[in-house]
Amino acid sequence: MRRPSILVGVLFLALFCCSPWTVWSSTLCKRKNLERVRPHSVSITEFGAVGDGITLNTKAFQNAIFYLNSFADKGGAKLFVPAGRWLTGSFDLISHLTLWLDKDAVILGSTNSDDWPVVDPLPSYGRGRELPGGRHKSLIYGHNLTDVVITGNNGTIDGQGSIWWSRFQNNTLDYTRPHLVELMNSIGVLISNLTFLNSPFWNIHPVYCSQVRVQNVTILAPHTSPNTDGIDPDSSDDVCIEDCYISTGDDLIAIKSGWDEYGIAYGRPSTNIVIRRLVGKTQTSGIAIGSEMSGGVSEVHAEDIHFYDSYNAIRIKTSRGRGGYVRNIYISNMTLVNIEYAITFNGLYGEHPDDAYDPNALPVIEKITIKDVIGENIKQAGILEGIEGDNFVNICLSNISLNVRSSFPWNCSYVKGYSDMVHPEACEPLMERLFPEHCSDCYYLSNHQQSSNNQRGDMRS
Repeated sequence: MRRPSILVGVLFLALFCCSPWTVWSSTLCKRKNLERVRPHSVSITEFGAVGDGITLNTKAFQNAIFYLNSFADKGGAKLFVPAGRWLTGSFDLISHLTLWLDKDAVILGSTNSDDWPVVDPLPSYGRGRELPGGRHKSLIYGHNLTDVVITGNNGTIDGQGSIWWSRFQNNTLDYTRPHLVELMNSIGVLISNLTFLNSPFWNIHPVYCSQVRVQNVTILAPHTSPNTDGIDPDSSDDVCIEDCYISTGDDLIAIKSGWDEYGIAYGRPSTNIVIRRLVGKTQTSGIAIGSEMSGGVSEVHAEDIHFYDSYNAIRIKTSRGRGGYVRNIYISNMTLVNIEYAITFNGLYGEHPDDAYDPNALPVIEKITIKDVIGENIKQAGILEGIEGDNFVNICLSNISLNVRSSFPWNCSYVKGYSDMVHPEACEPLMERLFPEHCSDCYYLSNHQQSSNNQRGDMRS
């Protein structure tokens, strides 16, 4: 008669000992809507823009935004882009602005590289990501801004990136390719209800930003298009990404924080990042951290994820010389279909910006929790490769069931962690039981508080 109560007690202890240390993830995406009602509005056509897909409208966008700047301290303004195909080069946003694309409105990036000015490299990278020196400015750009909204009625921003992809593949680039949207040193950013197509490089790049929300966007590029990442939060904090569909030629989401000695010196981490209800496919990674992570990445919470027809689902990329850290990562409720590798850690990934990096700057990778995962037609459950002399530790796997094709489902080296209810059975460095002895070694977030509270209530009833 005593055994059931003892068992219940042990189960409760297991749940309770893994209760969360923080609660930010449950509230970050519940902040009030960042979209503002602007008292002033103009249409891009009032500034001579022509939506025929041929006329270059860079000056029209620049003049419209210059005019709207006079309303920045009067509640802000909205720039309305009606249906049409609006060809333009790079243009800058301002604070307290809403850029609104109506249904059937398409902003087209110019195919002339002269319409994408060259700007300085990011200080946390020290050079262009692809080539030494500067980089082309993004199509839609902003820096030192507050309260910026890019939204609409499912309008489209099309980078017409094929000419850039060809130049990259033919080694004829003069500078690093441009992004579609880049906002720097900005706070209070909302990007929503839009489709992004054919970016020359990364699609959405908030860098050195705070309070960023990317919601209900579709991001598309051919799977053969090089480096067309979907959303790349970079040295940014308080970022919420939810209800997105992404299918591109590179990582769907890549969390970054600077490159080798430049990222270490700049020292701005990416932290407090929530990813929810993400669907997509790619020939690289669904959710990646790195490889540029030298400023540190922490407090990342991803849930309700569905990846299919992809190469990697979850991947952490780093190497000697990166320094920095990746810690306190929590991924749950993930469904995988037709995936080559469900989980990949690569401690020997990526090139360096120059020869000045410190090979003794070793990254710290710890407290990575992945739980509640199901997968069909998976080639291999995981390739987890740390760095010799720099083990990745406190890797925690729980309630994972994968239908794996390989006779060798796991390949692990220089990692250490714990597991429970994992099929196929985890590799030897992760085989030590997680519950209940090692709960405190693992990272869990706020939904476990609710689980433990519910369990407690059930036992009392």
